[in-house]
Amino acid sequence: MLNKGVTLRGLEVFEALAEYGSVARASEITGLSQPAVSQQIRNLQTALGTDLIDHSKRPMQLTAAGRAYLARAREVLSQLRMAESELTVMDLTHLTQLSMGIIDDFDNDLTPRLVTKLAESMTRCRFRLVTAPSHEIINAIHAGDLHMAITAVAPETVDSMTEYPLARDPFILVAPSGYLSATGDMSQKLQDLPMLRYGQEQLIGRQIEAALNRAQFDVPHRFEIGSNPSLMSMVSRGIGWAITTPLGYLRAARFHDQVEAHPLPFPQFSRQISLLASGDWADTVPRDVAHTMRGLIQAHMVTPAIERFPWLDGAFTILEADT
Repeated sequence: MLNKGVTLRGLEVFEALAEYGSVARASEITGLSQPAVSQQIRNLQTALGTDLIDHSKRPMQLTAAGRAYLARAREVLSQLRMAESELTVMDLTHLTQLSMGIIDDFDNDLTPRLVTKLAESMTRCRFRLVTAPSHEIINAIHAGDLHMAITAVAPETVDSMTEYPLARDPFILVAPSGYLSATGDMSQKLQDLPMLRYGQEQLIGRQIEAALNRAQFDVPHRFEIGSNPSLMSMVSRGIGWAITTPLGYLRAARFHDQVEAHPLPFPQFSRQISLLASGDWADTVPRDVAHTMRGLIQAHMVTPAIERFPWLDGAFTILEADT
């Protein structure tokens, strides 16, 4: 039985405060006043009998107890959000046809789960699903071949579209297991092994190249790889290292024993995953699909990734509609 004073609202406030380090920002996220946020945290700490927040630091930081409790609190909130998502019945019975594109990062796990949920309510609908890289999905929805798309986006992507943000997917470095030790000059080690780049026709490849240029991180341009599975396979074989994202890493589960993930050796950057709807589809259907997809991403991608790599906490995260 939970201690008196441990409430769902208190856990949500604690999660927001831990992520943003600011009572003001936690107030915006939760919709509570700043005094109410502070009171929720005091109630939670009193109920637990320990300090979760070190208020002497700016921005606020978690205590050791706070970090341990946050991991468990996030698991609980993730499961509750997933349950809420599963209880949400999407009203798609009125649809007669739906064409949807989803980036291939979700092929292994999330796409089948989402399609299963859609099929439960599309009793009279002719459904067409396309899985492809982001640039192909974006071209297809702009050409009018798709009604909705779940894809990585760039600022110019969403012209004439309604956008529903889903997740922030940060870039990470992947290298052969054991190649980058805890000591030594990482930059030099990365010069000694080739970088495996995504093809420059892909949005992800262009985003990585732009970040390398901003950081003035100069590495020889020798390999361009057209697919994520091939790129991760080459890393696992010790052919080179690469920059990818948690979604790209999680998709390549069969190579995890041979590949290690690391934070970038230069300023962090990320891509945004969104649901795009063409102009005549800006109604409750894309909103409900986006809500369901956020729950799936949180439960099956974000939570497992942060459990494995705690340094992704706060970077790999769900985005709400007003983000």
